Amino acid sequence: MLQRTPLYETHVAMGGRMVEFAGYELPVQYPTGPTAEHHAVRTAAGLFDIDHMGQFEIGGPDAEICLQQLQVWDLDQMVEGDAHYSVLCYDDGTVVDDIFLQIT
Repeated sequence: MLQRTPLYETHVAMGGRMVEFAGYELPVQYPTGPTAEHHAVRTAAGLFDIDHMGQFEIGGPDAEICLQQLQVWDLDQMVEGDAHYSVLCYDDGTVVDDIFLQIT
């Protein structure tokens, strides 16, 4: 059985076409289509349901140095409680995937 995020019912109520992704039922498209979604995000705001994403806690004396080298956001700009969107990179600088950083 697929897992559902806390926003599942909202996605269904909005007509989201639900598909399997990483063991979860997630929306891949809404009835208005991708063009309307693109314009809404560019002119107002967008929401991305990240509840299905893996979570890792990185700690230790060199944690910040390590994380600073793995992704592109400057951690020195963050304080406890902050969160920021970033990307995780390979050694050559190409992108592995997007990530969400939170300082706790």
